[in-house]
Amino acid sequence: MRQNLATQSAGLSEKLPPHAFFVVSALFHYLGPSFAVLLFAHVEPLGVAWLRIASAALIFALWRPWRVLRRLEGRTVLLIAALGAALAAMNAAFYLAIDRLPLATVAAIEFVAVLAIALAGVRSLRNFVALALALAGVYALIGFQSSNDWLGLAFTALNAALFALYIVLGHASSRAGAAPIDRLGAAMIVALVVAMPVGIAEALVAFASPALLLAGLGIGVSSSVIPYVCDQLAMARLPRATFALMLAMLPAVAAIVGAVVLRQVPSPVEAAGIALVAVGIGLHRPN
Repeated sequence: MRQNLATQSAGLSEKLPPHAFFVVSALFHYLGPSFAVLLFAHVEPLGVAWLRIASAALIFALWRPWRVLRRLEGRTVLLIAALGAALAAMNAAFYLAIDRLPLATVAAIEFVAVLAIALAGVRSLRNFVALALALAGVYALIGFQSSNDWLGLAFTALNAALFALYIVLGHASSRAGAAPIDRLGAAMIVALVVAMPVGIAEALVAFASPALLLAGLGIGVSSSVIPYVCDQLAMARLPRATFALMLAMLPAVAAIVGAVVLRQVPSPVEAAGIALVAVGIGLHRPN
């Protein structure tokens, strides 16, 4: 039954364009964290990060990803372990960052780290112009404002570096053979083990409230399960540089989600930035 479900899912994923998976991933990439910000009033950021990772790991465990591990080479097992460690560290740094800085600002700085990945894949003038427009849009979304919260900026820079690492490792995992979702599920279980020492203590308060646990589960589904699965399905069919360029959509989505959920209304300059990102992504063509 599990094999039939996997076969049907693979068939459906091949019929849909990879960009569709990226749009879904982009939406949930910041929709979940925007709700996490609201949860910070009850649970500390590292506790929320642990709840996100733990709930996602639980859901992936139901898929029983360890079955595929028995057939993997040692190099692929190390790739899964590295991806899991990167996910744990990235989620922790991300929540510590958005606890101190606006969501759109964190998202904009997050994109800067993956700019090198997109630049490495530029092979035509059209794609260079597309990248320039997207970069201009991201720069506009930063809001032309600085922050005196150096600790928040440090967490943001760390998150950006780890996000770039996630793109490299995640793309490699998606191309490492069949069953990419199994490898992702195994990586998420590794992430839970890595995150346990730093997040479990702050997450304990949620175990006294079913509502908080349910909220943590919702954050895990919307922030990790849906977007990471969609990332794998998109990465498997898109060149790494193309996927990196499309990440310019994330600050734009973050600004829109922040406006709807957190009432962080974009300024006219930020709205222009969203438009530039959309034009840049529409202009780009895979090499």
